[in-house]
Amino acid sequence: MPKEHTGLSLDGQGKPLWLSLEMTYRCPLKCSWCNNPLDFEDYAARELNTEEWKGVLRDGRELGALQLGFTGGEPLMRDDLEELVAYADGIGYYTNLITSGIGLTEERLLALKAAGLKQIQLSLQATKSEVTDALVGARAHALKLDAARLIKQHGFPMVLNMPVFKQNIGMIGEMVEWAAGLGIEYIEFANIQYYNWALLNRDELMPTLEQLREAERVVNEWRAKLGKAMTIYFVIPDYYEGRPKACMNGWGAIHLTVAPDGVAMPCQEARAIPGLEFQSVREKPLSWLWHESDLFRKYRGLDWLPEPCSSCSEKEKDFGGCRCQAFLLTGDAGNTDPACSRSPHHHLVQEAVAVAVKPIRFRKPLVKRSAQAVETAFMEG
Repeated sequence: MPKEHTGLSLDGQGKPLWLSLEMTYRCPLKCSWCNNPLDFEDYAARELNTEEWKGVLRDGRELGALQLGFTGGEPLMRDDLEELVAYADGIGYYTNLITSGIGLTEERLLALKAAGLKQIQLSLQATKSEVTDALVGARAHALKLDAARLIKQHGFPMVLNMPVFKQNIGMIGEMVEWAAGLGIEYIEFANIQYYNWALLNRDELMPTLEQLREAERVVNEWRAKLGKAMTIYFVIPDYYEGRPKACMNGWGAIHLTVAPDGVAMPCQEARAIPGLEFQSVREKPLSWLWHESDLFRKYRGLDWLPEPCSSCSEKEKDFGGCRCQAFLLTGDAGNTDPACSRSPHHHLVQEAVAVAVKPIRFRKPLVKRSAQAVETAFMEG
């Protein structure tokens, strides 16, 4: 299957072009593919306060960050979101809200618009309420549709994000049709990456290659039909590609995430890797964390790459793939990403694909995002 983007590389010239603020890990939903940490409840009491987040915003601009994502968990669970959006807009960020839509009332939307919010990314899991609600563990579908209508009614550019897996991949055409009717400009079909909660549920979530090919055919039909009226992204899972994705365009290259407790990371999954030293903006300046910390320097650039990556002609395209995935599947973050067919560990990905497509097998219920569910899953595993 062809890659959605081939050979795309952004040179941030040592600057974090994209700053992602994980305002909180609190969320009203229980998605079984959530990429927040399994121990998410431990962070609630340690969230940065309003003034601390403003300090992060100032420091990020001084570093050169331009694009800003307010995310979570669910960022609308922070009462100071509007104040922080206004502050970010005032110092020159292009602001994005990444939300489930739960809690996005017209009053809050108007307040966010007045504060200077520029764009909203809304997640929607299915075109049918019974499917969405079952997947997210809450009666959320109608609320999400209302949020989408409000966003367009008040003139926001909008990205509709549909995480794709076995349970909803057959709804892609219906989703494009619905989004086009609402006037949505961008839609992203993101085949999920298997970290944290998604890894716990990988066997039940992963679609087959045949399903992916059919979905890609449907996407291409809609692209031809809609032309420039809508940009449709279809992010193919690297388990089927034979080559890893250039995760975050390389470790510590252009992306900077700040977790709810102020820990700065090259990506939101980095804490899955043990043995790394994670430091907070409460302890060190953001500039030092980005430029000097062992964490950001650990896998930055190309000099650290192992074989077969170090002699590979594609190393400047994929940077050896994802460090978190390498650790989660092989136990060593320094290994070549097993999604690569040249990796000595590629068999691990092939085995996972084989399980997912096996026609007759014992099917397990999805593990929903909750502290009790994790305890049960680990005891059973």
